[in-house]
Amino acid sequence: MTVEQFDAIDVIRAKRDGGAVPEPALRWMVDAYTRGYVSDAQMASFAMAIFQRGMERDEIRVLTDAMIASGERMSFASLGKKTVDKHSTGGVGDKITLPLAPLVASFGVAVPQLSGRGLGHTGGTLDKLESIPGWRAALSNEEMFAQMQSDVGAVICAAGSGLAPADKKLYALRDVTGTVEAIPLIASSIMSKKIAEGTDALVLDVKFGSGAFMQDIDRARELARTMVALGTDSGVATTALLTDMNVPLGLAIGNANEVRESVEILAGGGPADVRELTLALAREMLALAGQPDADVEAALDDGRAMDTWKAMIRAQDGDPDAPLPTARETHQVLAPADGVVTRMDALPFGIAAWRLGAGRARAEDPVVFEAGIDLHAKPGDRVVAGQPLFTLSAADEARFPRALDALEGSWEIGDAAQIQRQPIVRERITA
Repeated sequence: MTVEQFDAIDVIRAKRDGGAVPEPALRWMVDAYTRGYVSDAQMASFAMAIFQRGMERDEIRVLTDAMIASGERMSFASLGKKTVDKHSTGGVGDKITLPLAPLVASFGVAVPQLSGRGLGHTGGTLDKLESIPGWRAALSNEEMFAQMQSDVGAVICAAGSGLAPADKKLYALRDVTGTVEAIPLIASSIMSKKIAEGTDALVLDVKFGSGAFMQDIDRARELARTMVALGTDSGVATTALLTDMNVPLGLAIGNANEVRESVEILAGGGPADVRELTLALAREMLALAGQPDADVEAALDDGRAMDTWKAMIRAQDGDPDAPLPTARETHQVLAPADGVVTRMDALPFGIAAWRLGAGRARAEDPVVFEAGIDLHAKPGDRVVAGQPLFTLSAADEARFPRALDALEGSWEIGDAAQIQRQPIVRERITA
């Protein structure tokens, strides 16, 4: 019988009383929980102590490293080219990965974008791409490496179960114990997977505002700084952009419609805010990959990024030219008066799209690819009475009433002469 080095109760008390947990004890706690020796009840108590007392930078580093050590660690050293990844904390209409990965890869950089599925009001990158006929998210490590080694360079796929299994277990526990918002736990959760993935460099898109996980900009900044420090301490070149998620990003919220909008961006068009953020993140990624002077706008406008997109979709058995699903049922909401759109809160639009079938309430639920919302106006736009403001799409018209309930009071039309549009990127955070 193995004699355990520490007692969970001592580790819990140390953090509960505001102390720093010594490195060996913290590493043991993560390992013992992954093995099943430390119970869910004990780990929930420890997570709540972290939530209430916080953690020092070195504690967060040790926690993250212990989570990485619980599983496999990948390496892309054999590729012979720089690897750079992007992570977004999620929002409403956030389809940036789709045009961004092929744009960056068109400069000869490998982009290993291990992505997830949506839960609740934030959409999942894999759900969006699965609306493309034939496209598959599940790749073996060999397929992923071959795709990055080739001229395609970019891969967007599901993360394997071998990366940071301790995080998977702790994430599920946090979700049901009121400790999701603890910054040390968010940061270690995100960064353990990204560091284990083995990328050379990482750009973080940390969102704030009504449709973001972190609504307060100061908390979002603290999270960004914590994650940049973790990446830097682990030898991964890391920067972060703080970006505004008070208003939905782009005009499409859903799955298939977000793919359509991404293709518009790759064709040199699309909504200005999506293009702006795609270019800003591409510049960050390429600077970290040693190409600070890359002309990313030219690559979007001359078709290079589009060519890489089509090759990336085909490499994963998708047909980039196939028609995307369209909804059987639609419902338009019209402007009740002349004026200027003064407000459009992101969160209610995300919840409405979810209720239309674009998201899932449980991990095992399917998504309806054609469900979602298409906006026809954004804050600052002038509208006339009777003009369509947005269109709801669903497979079943019975879904419209609850979606409309979610949108009640979420937008306004006023008589303001002009609305000052804020830039999407508010701050850049480096080590």
